[in-house]
Amino acid sequence: MTSSLGPNWAENFQSFERLPFAAASIGQVHGAVLAASVSPTGRPEPVAVKIQFPNIVNSIDSDLSYIKVLLTAGRLLPKGLFLDRSVQVLKDELADECDYTREGSFLAKFGSPGYLGGDPRFKVPWVWEGSTKSVLVMERVHGTSVGDADISGMTKQDRDDIASWILELCLKELFEFRIMQTDPNWSNFLWNANTRRVELVDFGATREYSKEFMDNWLRLLQAAASEDRESCIEWSLKLGYLTGKENQVMLDAHVNSIILLATPFKASTPQPFDFGPGSTWSSITAEIRAQIPVMLMHRLTPPPRET
Repeated sequence: MTSSLGPNWAENFQSFERLPFAAASIGQVHGAVLAASVSPTGRPEPVAVKIQFPNIVNSIDSDLSYIKVLLTAGRLLPKGLFLDRSVQVLKDELADECDYTREGSFLAKFGSPGYLGGDPRFKVPWVWEGSTKSVLVMERVHGTSVGDADISGMTKQDRDDIASWILELCLKELFEFRIMQTDPNWSNFLWNANTRRVELVDFGATREYSKEFMDNWLRLLQAAASEDRESCIEWSLKLGYLTGKENQVMLDAHVNSIILLATPFKASTPQPFDFGPGSTWSSITAEIRAQIPVMLMHRLTPPPRET
């Protein structure tokens, strides 16, 4: 805190809880009350203070390098995993997650009127302007993780709303905003039963996409939903999933997987679609998993970096 906010950092807070109330892989979160003199509202405000572990960036980089050496030496992974590319992408993405200034900028963007600021279904916490690359101070929200919530105590309307709102948010992020919070951890989605809003609290894994990439990806999805195999190959080539030199085994596995993934979007699929345990989706994901070893053996290029 001293290295990030200065020796008088405590003066920014009316109170500060020394014991964290939450922890993550790269840091921990403390409760505090922001002093009125520095609060964006001009009043003391409860905040969550996300503090990064010291030297975590260097630790991640060295740990991934060691893992790469071990996996390469032991020849534990198939060639189609493209280990060098996979490790580099992982390093870059984890480095982004360690930049709390970057995360704060996405919190501000998603909370603005052009994104979710005007949507009564969602709450995005504001960020204190004194936050730094390793300390992020944001408005504290009080919802319960939708993964931990007592489902039996929720009404069917609440459950339906949570599911449909998050699914809609996912599609808006991809095709309208072209900015997506890519961490599927349910603790990033909180349900506030009092306000009936979904609270979004973690934007460290946010990714941006070009209009060209998402337009082409939408065309691939449309082709898959129509079970147009030739168009699936055409758009996969344009997106970089394929090189044009794949054998038929690889092409079949790739196209079959995409068509299966598009099942919820097919005109013939009954709605609302059931993603729950024991549903059609469970068998679909099992079929897709069965294709993965085939694609790892035969693919000639890693997937596009965006995916």
